[in-house]
Amino acid sequence: MDYENFVTAVAQLAGTDRAGAERAIRATLQTLAEHLTREEARQVAGLLPAELGAWLHTGSWGAQRFDVDEFVRRVSGRAQVDLSTAQRAASAVFTTLSQAIPDEYDNLVAQLPRDFTPLLSRGPDIEAVPTAHFLSRVAEHAGLDPDGTRRATEAVLQTLAERIAGGEVRDLMLWLPVELHDPLKRGLAESNGAARKMALDRFIMRVAEREGSDLGQAAKHTRAVFTALREVIPDQELRDITDQLPAEYDALLLGRQAHHG
Repeated sequence: MDYENFVTAVAQLAGTDRAGAERAIRATLQTLAEHLTREEARQVAGLLPAELGAWLHTGSWGAQRFDVDEFVRRVSGRAQVDLSTAQRAASAVFTTLSQAIPDEYDNLVAQLPRDFTPLLSRGPDIEAVPTAHFLSRVAEHAGLDPDGTRRATEAVLQTLAERIAGGEVRDLMLWLPVELHDPLKRGLAESNGAARKMALDRFIMRVAEREGSDLGQAAKHTRAVFTALREVIPDQELRDITDQLPAEYDALLLGRQAHHG
């Protein structure tokens, strides 16, 4: 695949123009170079058109093992776009790499952490839902404006991450956009990765405190967020989460009965 075809493919996948695609490619490859060793970067660069390979040679090599959130933040800063756009752009570049250098792409993917999965083509069948789509589902179920939707979503996700095991929190991150990872990380940090016993009324109280609402509103918003999660996460993944919650949560976690049969 030559340079022009690569840029065209990224532009189509990312939904942007040529200039936007070139910024996305440069930002993604430069950030990828920071994640790879010098030898790994050279291996990938040698299989790409010279114009693309040059961007892999401009990074600061050293195999910096940052996570996918930091990867997307760096792409965002370099391309001067928001996080959602950066995530979509990086995913478009990785998908095009899978078509341009299929054999080496397999080796590249094998060297990246599992949390990169939402960005990678030809990985496990996982696709993170766009931020705007997820928040729109919460807003519809909760009857909130955009600011209220964001506060409620972050409050519920942080509390959920505090309540369930760290492994399940990290699995949940695979399905949610990078913009929604921070509240999950905050909850994970509070629990140190160990599921905390938390009665339903305490869960709702913590949501209310975090979003600045009363208990009735917090209960409604918790139900809205869990309904949105059920709409975008496969049944088995959601079951792994809800199975950690006691029966008293059934009144809020719609769909539990369907999962338990």
